[in-house]
Amino acid sequence: MTTIKEFEDALRQSGNEAALEVLGELRKRDKAKRSLSPARRVTGRKMTPELARRILELHGATRMTQQEIAFKLGVNQGRVNEVVKRGKWLTDDPAAPEQVSRDKAMERMAKPRPTRRKASVVPAMPRPRADGQLSLLGDF
Repeated sequence: MTTIKEFEDALRQSGNEAALEVLGELRKRDKAKRSLSPARRVTGRKMTPELARRILELHGATRMTQQEIAFKLGVNQGRVNEVVKRGKWLTDDPAAPEQVSRDKAMERMAKPRPTRRKASVVPAMPRPRADGQLSLLGDF
């Protein structure tokens, strides 16, 4: 299948300037109609007890799915599931398991990762055997 670039090159080679002008106008029109699409990934907000209560309100009062609630509030769908199924994030206790795990994760993210050096692999030198052939394993 021919690409637009190949088609354009063929028009140039044949000297078809009128077709090249039409192609240029179509490109300009197409470029003017384009719009930037918003990012599909939702950046998660920090879970708070107030946000957890809002999730429960929406879950109980509306027929919205967890995915719809997550999109509306701008949180991860997994967080909505944790609130609905397990009641997480409803207390402001800093010793709650979800708070502790989040704090540990934030500390890990703040630390620079250690760089690992790859161990250089030195190939084994072939050694001659008694019968004159080379062996990488030695004489067995």
